[in-house]
Amino acid sequence: MAERNSTGLLMMMLEPTPAAAMTLPAEVREKLAELELELSEGDITQKGYEKKRGKLLAPYIPQTQGVDPSLQVDNRVQSSQAAQAVSKQHKTRAANSRDERFRSDLHTEAVQAALAKYKERKMPMPSKRRSVLVQSSVEACTPPDTSSASEDEGSLRRQGRTAASSTPYQAHPSVEHWFNRVIQGSSTSSSASSTSSHPGGRPHSTATTAAAATVLADLMAHTQLDNHSAPPDVTGLSERSVHVERPQMTSVRGVPRGYNHTSVLETADGRKVAGGVRRVDGVPVNSRVSSKIQQLLNTLKRPKRPPLREFFLDDFEELLDVQQPDPNQPKPEGTQMCPLDGEPLGVVTNWPPSLLASLQRWGTTQPKSPCLTALDNAGKPVYTLTYGKLWTRSLKLAYTLLNKLSSRNEPLLRPGDRVALVFPNNDPVMFMVAFYGCLLAELVPVPIEVPLTRKDAGSQQIGFLLGSCGVTLALTTDACQKGLPKAQTGEVATFKGWPRLLWFVTDGKHVVKPPKDWHPSIRDASNEIAYIEYKTSKEGSTMGITVSHSAMLAHCHALTQACGYTEAETITNVLDFKRDAGLWHGVLTSVMNRMHVISIPYSLMKVNPLSWIQKVHTYKARVAVVKSRDMHWSLLAQRDQRDISLSSLRMLIVADGANPWSISSCDAFLNVFQSRGLRAEVICPCASSAEAMTVAIRRPPEMGVPPPGKAVLSMSGLSYGVIRVDTEEKLSVLTVQDVGQVMPGALVCVVRVDGTPSLCQTDEVGEICVSSGTTGTSYFGLPGMTKNVFETIPVTASGTPISDRPFTRTSLLGFVGPDNLVFVVGKMDGLMVVSGRRHNADDVVATALAVEPMKFVYRGRIAVFSVSVLHDERIVVVAEQRPDASEEDSFQWMSRVLQAIDSIHQVGVYCLALVPANTLPKAPLGGIHISETKQRFLEGALHPCNVLMCPHTCVTNLPKPRQKQPEVGPASMIVGNLVAGKRIAQACGRDVTQLEDNDQARKFLYMQDVLQWRAQATPDHPLFLLLNAKGTVASTASCLQLHKRAERVAVALMEKGRLNTGDHVALVYPPGIDLIATFYGCLYAGCVPVTVRPPHSQNLATTLPTVKMIVEVSKSVCILTTQAIMKLLKSKEAAAAVDVKSWPTVLDTDDLPRKRPGQIYKPPTPEMLAYLDFSVSTTGILAGVKMSHAATSALCRSIKLQCELYPSRQIAICLDPYCGLGFALWCLCSVYSGHQSILVPPLELESNVSLWLAAVSQYKVRVTFCSYSVMEMCTKGLGSQTEALKMRNINLSCVRTCMVVAEERPRIALTQSFSKIFKDLGLSARAVSTTFGCRVNVAICLQGTAGPDPTTVYLDMRALRHDRVRLVERGSPHSLPLMESGKILPGVKVIIANTETKGPLGDSHLGEIWVSSPHNATGYYTVYGEEALHADHFSTRLSFGDTQTVWARTGYLGFLRRTELTDACGERHDALYVVGSLDETLELRGMRYHPIDIETSVIRSHKSIAECAVFTWTNLLVVVVELEGSEQEALDLVALVTNVVLEEHYLIVGVVVVVDPGVIPINSRGEKQRMHLRDGFLADQLDPIYVAYNM
Repeated sequence: MAERNSTGLLMMMLEPTPAAAMTLPAEVREKLAELELELSEGDITQKGYEKKRGKLLAPYIPQTQGVDPSLQVDNRVQSSQAAQAVSKQHKTRAANSRDERFRSDLHTEAVQAALAKYKERKMPMPSKRRSVLVQSSVEACTPPDTSSASEDEGSLRRQGRTAASSTPYQAHPSVEHWFNRVIQGSSTSSSASSTSSHPGGRPHSTATTAAAATVLADLMAHTQLDNHSAPPDVTGLSERSVHVERPQMTSVRGVPRGYNHTSVLETADGRKVAGGVRRVDGVPVNSRVSSKIQQLLNTLKRPKRPPLREFFLDDFEELLDVQQPDPNQPKPEGTQMCPLDGEPLGVVTNWPPSLLASLQRWGTTQPKSPCLTALDNAGKPVYTLTYGKLWTRSLKLAYTLLNKLSSRNEPLLRPGDRVALVFPNNDPVMFMVAFYGCLLAELVPVPIEVPLTRKDAGSQQIGFLLGSCGVTLALTTDACQKGLPKAQTGEVATFKGWPRLLWFVTDGKHVVKPPKDWHPSIRDASNEIAYIEYKTSKEGSTMGITVSHSAMLAHCHALTQACGYTEAETITNVLDFKRDAGLWHGVLTSVMNRMHVISIPYSLMKVNPLSWIQKVHTYKARVAVVKSRDMHWSLLAQRDQRDISLSSLRMLIVADGANPWSISSCDAFLNVFQSRGLRAEVICPCASSAEAMTVAIRRPPEMGVPPPGKAVLSMSGLSYGVIRVDTEEKLSVLTVQDVGQVMPGALVCVVRVDGTPSLCQTDEVGEICVSSGTTGTSYFGLPGMTKNVFETIPVTASGTPISDRPFTRTSLLGFVGPDNLVFVVGKMDGLMVVSGRRHNADDVVATALAVEPMKFVYRGRIAVFSVSVLHDERIVVVAEQRPDASEEDSFQWMSRVLQAIDSIHQVGVYCLALVPANTLPKAPLGGIHISETKQRFLEGALHPCNVLMCPHTCVTNLPKPRQKQPEVGPASMIVGNLVAGKRIAQACGRDVTQLEDNDQARKFLYMQDVLQWRAQATPDHPLFLLLNAKGTVASTASCLQLHKRAERVAVALMEKGRLNTGDHVALVYPPGIDLIATFYGCLYAGCVPVTVRPPHSQNLATTLPTVKMIVEVSKSVCILTTQAIMKLLKSKEAAAAVDVKSWPTVLDTDDLPRKRPGQIYKPPTPEMLAYLDFSVSTTGILAGVKMSHAATSALCRSIKLQCELYPSRQIAICLDPYCGLGFALWCLCSVYSGHQSILVPPLELESNVSLWLAAVSQYKVRVTFCSYSVMEMCTKGLGSQTEALKMRNINLSCVRTCMVVAEERPRIALTQSFSKIFKDLGLSARAVSTTFGCRVNVAICLQGTAGPDPTTVYLDMRALRHDRVRLVERGSPHSLPLMESGKILPGVKVIIANTETKGPLGDSHLGEIWVSSPHNATGYYTVYGEEALHADHFSTRLSFGDTQTVWARTGYLGFLRRTELTDACGERHDALYVVGSLDETLELRGMRYHPIDIETSVIRSHKSIAECAVFTWTNLLVVVVELEGSEQEALDLVALVTNVVLEEHYLIVGVVVVVDPGVIPINSRGEKQRMHLRDGFLADQLDPIYVAYNM
């Protein structure tokens, strides 16, 4: 042990005095800030910046022990050389002692050094809500039971003592500190940059307190990205991108977070930007962004990307970036390997003809000889089974099974049937009796684990195995049967996926003594199946491997010869006796040689990890069969071991000797127990697999074999499948021990892993294959897989088979070293191929565990696996966190693990998740069930408490960002289209002038004239019917009543309000007839009405400011409203939200005097303003448009023609009446066309969901209008109640058209599910369609009553990102269904124009929809906030072609497509498809994305995501998801959201924000207000459950 302490001393000697956290003088900080600014503005070069910065900082940089910084060698190197020097002086061991370099500490040292070399990068801590931090489950607070230790490493610690195998670093608390300082003291490699890597160089961009900074500086060694190093490419295109530095976030709710420096980033087009940009788009930032967000923003700000281009080159550019092989990668150089022959199987004269013959021999000739001793949990021997007892009890059981079990007078079992053996791990005796009983009865035992609960990890797969093997009977013990879960009947419950089983208890009282004349048939070993051993594959499926009688016998023979077993030896077995080496040595070979097995149950090992060593001592055992975990545990459990001697051992078989950490366990174990008689040469690692059984084993020393071998291999070489013995780079090496020689009688070769099984070269890693009589023969019932694995024919380079014998693939990866020793470097199951390089899960686990494992995670409770995302494997690390680990600790550990793995394996980790203690699925004997963990991760059922995703660093195969092509001019576009035979994309509705109909209203120019005419002509004709929540009529209005009420309003305006002609009046009413009457009252008085949604009394703070804004922006001089709302506007609560004193005149219209105005106002020309239509767009802009009298009449006429509206018609409207088409249908159309409107306020649906549909049914309405939010309420609220609605006689067969009024792309999924659900109520599948309008023209398309049904096309979503329309078949990958937005209205002309050149586009080309029609609005009445920007929206002309027509730009992308259908006039029908709003699109990686597409993918990714919204913030994609479920699931969503967006959209998500349901704001039309959400996020007002920043 001397050398360990001396290393520790050396560490202390080298440790520099801890420098106080440096606080720079203010003037230096100022100068640095100026420099920073110069660099960011481009006024100074990088080199100049570094030079000046170096000068400024020189006096403040601490020097290690007075050495000049430029002369300092990397301390890591010094320490390792010195350590070696010291250890040389201390070599006092015998010549055979193991080389010091292979101590178990080596990996930990490498990891620590890697971390030091790496210079800790910082990452933003995720913000988390308190309730998520506090794990609610009780079990999470208890430390994990030690069974949670993995198969390979235990979690056993004794409190108060340092572990014997702990590293020198853990022994000295100051070492952590030392590393932090070494980093600061050491210089970087190039002298030019020697100053730039020092901390303290950059001032904090936010005013952080010195104290907080100091604490953090100690917490995380605070060096930062050198400015000269390759800037991290967040687009993920570089071959090895550097970790991006992000600031740590301040707390959301009292969760402390740190601060950080800003960093340099590179934009997609290669420009560098320094962090610390202080203005965003010219707006001083602090005015509207919280300081926390601002910090992150400064770090990530990027310049704008170049605009999108016209055409993109076809598919190949879209293809993912294929990883180019590294030209410098090592290639195998050796000659082709020669197959390796094991020594021949010895011929023994009295060798038994079968294993059963051997049992019979010992049972009858040596009945008193001990066979098996079972121990209880205290380590006391409970029972010793003798060979005589084993023989008689097995006979009894065999007889009983064959003769006493029957069903319907037929014997239940016939020879060759499979029987399940379900025995607990602490009852080897009963198992052994049952196993041999089955063999004697010629039945095939299938040993499996005891299923403890119905939901055991992997238990379902075992059920599939039993089903496929046709198992109907399960043998078990009485105690075990009592413990199994029971159904109500008292029988054992049927487990999920299991066949129906009969359970038979094998205890003495249930078996019968056979009659004297009954003898089992003991045949010579044949090729029939003896037993089936189960194996779980990497994917989690369970296979049964069949082992024949002859193979079982031959394997026993080979093991006996290889291990030199002699008769009556004592052997201690710590392994599971049901399968693998535990079964081969402890149940089969032991009987062959009449050995005495001491079986140590797992439950005893958990209580007393030294028990196996004590038993070796007590029983003077010659052989022990263990796993490295058992050795590791016995080291951790340092009890008083003075009276223990291991000198009796001639062989310590390490069953998992092929694992990367077995060598350190072996070495550490030898270090401690050598003084207790353990000889170095008795440690015998072996390699085995379920398919090939034992492949190789190191022989015991008396066999005169060559000395054991070790290899220190380059990890990087191994990742290319090449063996390179590493000498220089001590960091990334893998030390492996040999697993001895090939088994006797076997032929072994190593073949390539992929493709044809051709022999490897001598310096190449491949899969080991074995040809011998001792392997398994098949996977039961899986002939295809059997052929691949058990009947492989290896070939030479020229393609000739190396032997006529078939080989079995062992799934072990390795090579044959010098002296024909076999080395194993990994397993196929743990192989992860990332970007063409191979990594072994076990190696990654070893690296992760070397990062201070004891503090934050349980040692054995860590799983590493890969998931396939975007055509490559991605590494995921999941570990169980200790309950006492703090948020910062865990986060720091996570970032260190990422760096260590990156440094040692040169591979990025995609996702690192920490879960609460005891929550990972367990394998039967401790260990983690990897495939089940992976399954849970992919299903979002892992419930981590901490998650860190690093897609930016490890996703390197994204398609290249799209580059701008030279511009194609509009003229060449037209010519190109003509040449290609494509028509220019334009379409129009029917010509209004040609349509001769008896439209009486046509002769009136103004709406107020139409109303007066109707009041005279048909005074009692009912126009409006308003329903309340109960479905009863709340109020009605006939033509005359409406006219009279309008007159009274006009009088009030003139007399009370003293208003002048042309004044603007705000109408603040709930949906109802008052609103319509006051609208016409304003027209009668010559005023301009502005309809405004009233504020919500429960939510004044958010709704009232909008009312105020519209009133102010529209310059209204008077507000008309009801008494109730008038009180609300002036209430105390209102005063808290707005300045109530600045309201204009407010008049209530509840009781107006019955007066008639002197005259009704006649506008001089129809071009005069009729009303203002205000609405908030989805991008958060308040826009009011001016509607002239002419446009108003034209709009009404167009809708009348399209929907065939006459006075005899009834239509039902469930829309908000405040803007757009909703307002027109509610207030204008009935008056113009004379039809009756049944008005259903959408707000009433909140208390009675079926109100609208009930009204449609009751009034037998043929035409109805609604909004998406109404449709969604009906779908969600009534989906399960169609039967109840039928009982109420609701029938929708009367509906011919149900139109959804929208200003967006049709929501196909919603309209289809609505149609499907209400089909049962008679709704026609063809009835539902959508409309399309926007600010410049509120009604462009509307399905109407005539014309063909709306068509649906499928677009390639990838082409769409490039502004291209490519039609594909339904169901093809990346397809996006798009429904036509209704028919173009009469009088409307539509053209598709290029957004940049303003030239016309061809058919099926994506561009901006331009519209020309008599009912276009005449202009914006101040777009609030952006006046000048939109001047050309209403009057713009094409740059080429028809340059005369004046068009209005809708701001929506779409395309026209001529269909095969004919319209009403017999012409071919042109369909208009709306893709989405231009303002909402996201420009990322040079491509154009529509938020809805990304959101659809995200919502699909997990059942608990209720709603989703995305937006960009600087260059980052932010995804906000509403979680409908327990907060435990919040962190599950992070990985799933990242995966799906990568897979389907080739984008890396920057931030995932998980919020409560209802946080994403939605407007009255049911559209998401993404910009409001973005503002809320930036101002930190969302109160998120969790915010994850992806690296």
